[in-house]
Amino acid sequence: MHEICDDAELAALCDGDPICVWAAQGFTGTSRAWTGADRRAVAVAAPALSARDRLVLHGDPDSAARLVEAVLSEVGPAFRPLGDRALVEQVAQQVPALTYVGSFGWMDGTAADIGPAPASTAAWLPRTAEPEVAALLQRHYPGSYAKPGIPGVRRWAGIRDDTGALVAVGADAWSAPTVGLVGGIAVRPAARGRGTGRRLVGFLLSEAVRGYGRAALMVDDDNDPALRLYKSLGLRYRPVGAATAQVTPT
Repeated sequence: MHEICDDAELAALCDGDPICVWAAQGFTGTSRAWTGADRRAVAVAAPALSARDRLVLHGDPDSAARLVEAVLSEVGPAFRPLGDRALVEQVAQQVPALTYVGSFGWMDGTAADIGPAPASTAAWLPRTAEPEVAALLQRHYPGSYAKPGIPGVRRWAGIRDDTGALVAVGADAWSAPTVGLVGGIAVRPAARGRGTGRRLVGFLLSEAVRGYGRAALMVDDDNDPALRLYKSLGLRYRPVGAATAQVTPT
């Protein structure tokens, strides 16, 4: 297999796939990428990216299956294949060490899709507000991958009510140079149904597009309210899947 060392080569080999580009993180850290001898598949290994060691796949399923086996022998079994749902399902069927473990959505868009942010009181929060962010997440979204203090979580935005209490938060987290990832979105129940989430997410997407050129996020397939909101703000849905490698006992 051939190791890819820069964004231009990666983009050419993966047709500019935003998930691959995101996982590479601009090759500024510990991410690595490879293609097979036939150049028909790409695998990008990204440690500790959005709470997982991820192995993003793109390309022909047969080529990707061969490439995955070679890459996992290089980086170890902790890396979880991620990519288009049909691709990951087929690769998991072909590679005995892999088990398909989950389906969800990747959503993204550029300025042409998203447009300007709605009028909002959302704003970036100072570092001193992070204990408030952590408390809100602990109570209303304890399963969030993005939390204050975790490497890769760069900054938090929020909305406060008339009393100054923080009622909604979201993060710029694990963003790549050309893909801004949004995560950690949480709204207090008392503030829901009033457009609070829309104003917050609209601000985050607008800022991501302005700063990186593309905004993206991950969403559970059964979260219908979030899916409707994100689609209404211009994001396009893409079905993705994940697999995990089985470790043979010694």
